[in-house]
This record gives sequence, C-alpha cells and structure tokens, in this order.
Amino acid sequence: MRRFLSTLVALASLASAAHAVPLEQMAGQMIVIGFEGNTADSASVKALAEELEAGRLGGVMYLKKNVKSLADVREMNALFRAAAPDLLPFITLDQEGGSVERLTKDVGFTEIANARTIAARNTPEEAQAIYARMAAAIADLGFSVNFGPVADLDSNPDNQVIARFGRAYSADPATVSAYDAAFIAAHHQAGLVTALKHFPGHGSSTADSHEGFVDITKSWSANELDPYRTLIAEGSADMVMIGHLYHADYADGDGETPSSLSPRWIDGVLRGELGFDGVVISDDLEMGAIRDHFTLEQTVIKAVRAGMDVLLFSNTAYQRPGLGGEVLAILLAEAAADPEFAARIEASFERIVALKARIE
Repeated sequence: MRRFLSTLVALASLASAAHAVPLEQMAGQMIVIGFEGNTADSASVKALAEELEAGRLGGVMYLKKNVKSLADVREMNALFRAAAPDLLPFITLDQEGGSVERLTKDVGFTEIANARTIAARNTPEEAQAIYARMAAAIADLGFSVNFGPVADLDSNPDNQVIARFGRAYSADPATVSAYDAAFIAAHHQAGLVTALKHFPGHGSSTADSHEGFVDITKSWSANELDPYRTLIAEGSADMVMIGHLYHADYADGDGETPSSLSPRWIDGVLRGELGFDGVVISDDLEMGAIRDHFTLEQTVIKAVRAGMDVLLFSNTAYQRPGLGGEVLAILLAEAAADPEFAARIEASFERIVALKARIE
C-alpha cells in the first residue's frame, strides 16, 4: 500500500504536507541507502522497493557492484519509481566522468573525461553539451540524482582524493563555478537533481576521508567557499553534499567534530553565511572519518542536529539489510524524546518534498 504517498497528491502547500504525513514517513525521506543486488528480482532490491512504497526510505544509492547491465539498471529503477510514484525516490549515483563513474563502457555506457581534462579542452559551453549527453543517458535509465559537480578547488597537487584523479576543474574559484554551472544546467535540462560537493572544500586536504580523520585546519582557505557562494546566489544549487572534514577554527566545542556533523559548518556557514535554504546531504556516513569515531546512533543524531537533511549510507561497511530501519528507529526515538529534533525532521521533509517536486 502506498500509505502516505496518496496524501501528497493533492497537497496545497508544504506546511499542510508536514501536518498530513506521519513523522515516521517524514523521517524515512531523510534516508538514502546503498544495497546489494543487481537485478530487479534480487531479494534486496525488492526489499528496498517495499521500503520506498511504505515511505520508510527516501532513496537508494548505486555503486558499481549494482550495475550488471544497462537493461537491468533500467528495470531496477523502474521498480523503484513505481514503488513511490507520487514522491519519486532519490535514485542516486556518482557519475562525474574520469575514474568516478558507476556506469562504464564495460556495460555499454559512454564514458567522458574527468573534470580537469574537460576544463582544459573545452569552454564551459562546450562542457555543458558534453554533460548534457551524459545526463540524458543517465535520466533515460531512470536515475533522478547525480552526485556532482565537484566544487572543490584543485589547490593541492598532492591531494589524494581530488587532485590525484583530476576531479576538480581548476584552482581558480571562478573557473570552478563556471564549469559547475555547466554541469548543473545540463542535468537540469534532463530533469535530474545535482549535489555540489564536498563542502566546505576537500581540494586542499592532505588526507582521504574514506580512510580516516581529515584535518584541514592548516590547508584550507576561505576561497574554497567561493563556488558555493556563487552558485547558491545564482539559485543553481539543488543539494550541497557535506564532506567529513575538520577545521579547528570552526570547532563546535565538543571535540574534533567533522563538518558533516557540525552545526557551525551547516547551520552556521552554509545556511547562515552563504544563505543556502535547500537540501543538505551527507557524504557517505560509513567512511572511516565517521565510522571510526562515532557509533551509528551518534552519527545519525549529530548529523540531524547539525542541520543535515539527507543521511547517505553506502551500506558497504555495515552491510546489513536492515540498516535503513535501524537509522529510522534512531530518528524516531530521538524525536520522541525531543520536540526540537522532531521539528528538524519536519523541516527537512519540507525541503526534500520541494526538491523532489522538480524530479522528472
């Protein structure tokens, strides 16, 4: 049964939506989960579709392991969309180009160059045409979100996660903003949602947050915020993805809290200073920078209290079929104990609904 989706069809406003939908289903929209399986008849895929239909899940995350063939991807995405037709799920992937691609030539998808190469060889207008072809192909498969563009600056040539793979367009913020805008416009043309990443800036870092704790106190510069400032002011930013980065000057007073769990960064800088009022999504909350320092319960509660709207779990470290349900239970338990926490869930739900209304 589509228990809550039917209530959304005739909503006159987001406020009425929040009052009409049970808290459980508002909280469910905040969860995006990775999965096992690569065909529509996989048990894990069917289970996800059931969670989407019940409103206990807001979306799914693809990794390469989920891509057996383009035909299978299209069939799985059709199943996910059919499960929640009135509030379409975030069906997400990382398809930047270069080495960061879930859809590859091995399954017949046309690959493109990485960001650095695109910027070196093409004007922003030419880049937009390249991205438009890629975005159209992604949309044709049924995806609704591409986790890009990279808004990091190519400022540290020894960077292990950005520069090493040519993922940033330039060390110049204005150049990055121009190519980010081209990427976003191309995806909007295809009916897709994008996510600027990795706030507040991973390009100057000297470590990889996939592996563990990353301290950017000595390497980070304020101009790493410039692409976000520009694109937010232009109204181009759909989502902003928060990285797992620590800066001592932005500490919250409770130890070494990374930006993804930090009220100073999310509510303070991103929403307050830069004026972003859209959806804030975490980078994978199973990366070493988070998993090695916080329990699942601490991660979920801290992220929401910091201002996070969407909690992204790849389900590669936990590898539990019921992970989404565990996250939902944590959200509901904290909301029952704290009305302010429940109000944050409601506010996140409203932002998510507004964004999902733009998905085609």
